[in-house]
Amino acid sequence: MNNFSYVKISDIGTVTTGRTPKTSNPNNYGNDYMFIGPTDLHKHFLITESERMVTQQGFDSIKSSTLNGVSVLVGCIGWDMGNIGIVEGACVTNQQINSITNIRDRYNPFYIYYWLKTKKDFLFSQATVTRTPILNKSTFSNIEIYIPSERSSQDGLVEILISIDKKIELNNQINAELEAMAKTLYDYWFVQFDFPNADGKSYKSCGGKMVYNEVLKREIPEGWSSSTIEDIEPNIVTGKTPSKKKPEYFDGDTPFITIGDIRANTFIVQTEETLTSEGADTQKNKYLPEDTICVTCIASPGLVGFVTEKSQTNQQINSVVCSNRLNMYYLYFAIKAYFEGAKAKTGNTFANMNKGDFSSINMLYPNKELLTKYYEVVDPLFRQIKVKTLENKKLENLRDWLLPMLMNGQVTVK
Repeated sequence: MNNFSYVKISDIGTVTTGRTPKTSNPNNYGNDYMFIGPTDLHKHFLITESERMVTQQGFDSIKSSTLNGVSVLVGCIGWDMGNIGIVEGACVTNQQINSITNIRDRYNPFYIYYWLKTKKDFLFSQATVTRTPILNKSTFSNIEIYIPSERSSQDGLVEILISIDKKIELNNQINAELEAMAKTLYDYWFVQFDFPNADGKSYKSCGGKMVYNEVLKREIPEGWSSSTIEDIEPNIVTGKTPSKKKPEYFDGDTPFITIGDIRANTFIVQTEETLTSEGADTQKNKYLPEDTICVTCIASPGLVGFVTEKSQTNQQINSVVCSNRLNMYYLYFAIKAYFEGAKAKTGNTFANMNKGDFSSINMLYPNKELLTKYYEVVDPLFRQIKVKTLENKKLENLRDWLLPMLMNGQVTVK
């Protein structure tokens, strides 16, 4: 039987609170080292990429707060409290993350990662709360982790968990490649207009006729048009939250989609919150069928994902119910491109877009023949993405079922 004991985090390794290189100096930011923020902790258990990067100069400017080797990262401010990641190699984090680095050889970093992963509520309970929960470095350092004394026992306990997470990561990588293939074809056909003409050659490159569109203020292929989202698919639903004063409306079987459920998910297969039939039926006009496109339009505009079962959303999301399946994947990429373009032009996206604004977004709309051809090519790719996403849900449920039993010594591995 494993011999467990409690060990302070400060005795396991060095606790480091991240810092942000001066943003006033553009030379601090580039492509040399990952600069990990709280949103990066949402993506993968082993962090291999970040939304922002710093240069060697930026890295050196906060040298005392940098990480090296294998480090465990913990979100310690606000609602990212308790989100966990693990990273290998030199990098930096911002000040919303406390990290355990220089971990002593007798401790398996992945054991530390998995133990903390079961303690989100506990970490919240240790935070000081004014307007925003904060788990400071001193309090974090004094947290005691329940851990087997022998490194070999730690290794055995986490081996099965790592194998599950690696399978999840592999599925995520395959999904990213499949979506990239569909996106590349979208760009060729609907952005560069090099779709196959009647002779099978690239339309624009081979002199296909282009006409100026007054609405879009650019040339588009002859026979194409500009349309609003509402013109393409008129059934647009803005979500709503049932009364929070009625606890009987929540914790049921109907998925209730919020912003976090869409982030980094092409297909939404699980949600943080659910509604009971009683709660969902108070707003029967808000039900969304499978394959509806959900788009965040408040706070974090432009996140897009597909519904996978009958669901509802909160008021921060506008959803497009596609009566014509041929529109599904085209609209998915076209809507994402619209928001990415808005961000590129302004430096950031607007914080709020109501249903009217969303419905009236103008976008290019191709002829039916090409729309049909695109759907036929990419539908098998998206179907594979959906299958692997659902497989990941099962793997995550298995991992999360095993995790607490392994971490508290209920289950041993021989």
